[in-house]
Amino acid sequence: MSVLRVGNASGFYGDRFDAVREMLTGGPLDVLTGDYLAELTMLILGRDRLKNPDAGYARTFLRQLEECLGLAHERGVRIVANAGGLNPAGLADAVRALADRLGIPVRVAHVEGDDLTAAHPGTLAAHAYLGGFGIAECLRAGADVVVTGRVTDAALVTGPAAAHFGWQPTEHDRLAGAVVAGHVLECGAQATGGNYAFFRDGDVRRPGFPLAEVHADGSCVITKHDGTGGFVDVGTVTAQLLYETGGARYAGPDVTARLDTVRLTQDGPDRVRIDGVRGEAPPPTLKVGLNRLGGFRNEVAFVLTGLDVEAKAALVRAQMEPALGEVADVRWDLVRTDRPDAGTEETASALLRLVVRDPDPEKAGRALSGAAVELALSSYPGFHVLAPPGKGAPYGVFEAAHVPQDAVDHVAVLHDGRRVPVAPAKDTAVLEAVPEPPPPPPLPAGPTRRAPLGLVAGARSGDKGGDANVGVWARTDEAWRWLAHELTADRLRELIPEARDLPVTRHALPGLRALNFVVEGILGEGVAAQARFDPQAKALGEWLRARHVDIPEVLL
Repeated sequence: MSVLRVGNASGFYGDRFDAVREMLTGGPLDVLTGDYLAELTMLILGRDRLKNPDAGYARTFLRQLEECLGLAHERGVRIVANAGGLNPAGLADAVRALADRLGIPVRVAHVEGDDLTAAHPGTLAAHAYLGGFGIAECLRAGADVVVTGRVTDAALVTGPAAAHFGWQPTEHDRLAGAVVAGHVLECGAQATGGNYAFFRDGDVRRPGFPLAEVHADGSCVITKHDGTGGFVDVGTVTAQLLYETGGARYAGPDVTARLDTVRLTQDGPDRVRIDGVRGEAPPPTLKVGLNRLGGFRNEVAFVLTGLDVEAKAALVRAQMEPALGEVADVRWDLVRTDRPDAGTEETASALLRLVVRDPDPEKAGRALSGAAVELALSSYPGFHVLAPPGKGAPYGVFEAAHVPQDAVDHVAVLHDGRRVPVAPAKDTAVLEAVPEPPPPPPLPAGPTRRAPLGLVAGARSGDKGGDANVGVWARTDEAWRWLAHELTADRLRELIPEARDLPVTRHALPGLRALNFVVEGILGEGVAAQARFDPQAKALGEWLRARHVDIPEVLL
C-alpha cells in the first residue's frame, strides 16, 4: 500500500498557532496530528473543568480549526489530535458546531474511556493512557476529524497507521515502528532542530514541524516540508528518541518498542530513515496519570548586590524565619550569579530564592508576602526583590498508577454516533529490564584535556512525574567508545550533585551511541509542584554538558 504521510502541528498546549496552516499548505500530507497534553496540562484542564463542567479541552485547537478546517477538507487531510483532554465528547460537539457554522461537511468522531477520576477519590483528574486502536476504528469508519482524551503521544501515529495499513494488534514489529515514528513527531519542532544541543549546525530561528513517511512494514522516514526552517539529521532524531524515555523497552498500551533495535540512516538532506525496530507484546497494565491539588505555593527572589552576599543572605533568612515557622515546606536557594568587580549592576547581583508551600492559602500567602514587604527598609543594604510576592497560588501533584488493561472501557464514538468497544490487548508480557549490553572496546590510553562534556556529546532531558531522564549521545564511534566507559551512573552523580543521594539507573543503547539515565525523585512531586529551579528538568542535560571532564585529546 502507499506511504502514509503523517505530520505534526503541535507539541504542547500553547505551541505555534500557525503551524496547522503551515503544515496543510507546505506540501502533501495524509494525516495531521496535534499533541496538546502533558502532565501539567491535565492539571490545568482539570482546574478549568472545576469552573465550567463543559470545559476541559484545548480551546486553541478549536480556534486553529476555525481558520484551517476548510483547508484540510479541500486537501483531503484527516486531523487527529488529543486536544479533547478531559472532555473529548465536548470538543467533538464543538467541532461539529464549528463545521456546521462554516458549512464544511466533515465527519467528527472521538475516543473516550480514559477518564478514571471517579475511581480515584481525591484526584482532580485521573486518566489512563490509551493506545491507537480507538483512533483506528474512527478512521476506518470514515472520520475526517478524530479527537481524543488521554492517549499515549505515539498513539496519534499508531492509530492512523493501523487504519491505513490494516495492521492487527499482534503485528508488534510494525506497531513498534509506528510508535517510534510517533515519539519522534510528538514534540513538534524538537525533531527539526528545536531545543537541540548542536543547534548551531543549522538555521533554527523558526524550525518547521516534522512529518513521517510511514511504510507498511513500520519503517519510516522523518522529514519536513521543503522550504521550512530547521533541519532533520540523525542527531536531531536521536535527541528526540531519547527524550522522556527510560530503558531499551519503551512500553505502551499497543506494543512495547525495543529502542535498542532502532536503526537511523541519513537518507538525504533533511531525511532520516528509521528501520529495524522490533516490537514485543505490551504490558498487561495501563499507566494512569493522577493529578491532585497539593496545596498553595508562593515565592520571592531577593536581589543581593555587591559585597557580603553570604552575610546578606544569612540576614534575610534570620529576619524571615519567625514568619515561616508554621509553614509546611520552606526552601531557600542562593543562586550566585554575581561576579567580582562587575561592569553592570545585574552582573554584580546574586539571587536568594525563597519558595514556600502549605495546605493553607493564608500561610503560603500572608506569611511570605507580609514579612518580605516589611523588610523593605530594615534589612541588608541595597534591599529589593525581583517582584513583590502576591497571594499563594494553588499547585498540583502528579503521580502514576497502573490498572489492568481490561479495567478501562476504551470506546470509539463514530461520526454517526455508534459506539464501538475497543478490546484490550490479548497478548501481553510483564515488562522486564533488558540486560546491560557489553560496552564497546575502550579507546587506547593517551593524553587528555579538561573540557566541557558537551564538546563531544549531545544531551536532552525531561520529566516523568517526579523523575527526570537525561539522554546523552556521542556523535562518532570513537566518542562512543570513550563515553560508554566514562559516564557511569556514579560519574553522573558526581557531575550532577543534586543526584548524589538519589537512585540513578543507566540504560545503554549502543545502536544510537547513547546512554539514557533515569534520576528518581529529583523533581519531587512533579512539574506542577514547581519545587525545583528547572521544574521539568528541561536544562538538566545542558548543565551536564557544561560540566568539565578529562576528554581524550583525539576527540577534541
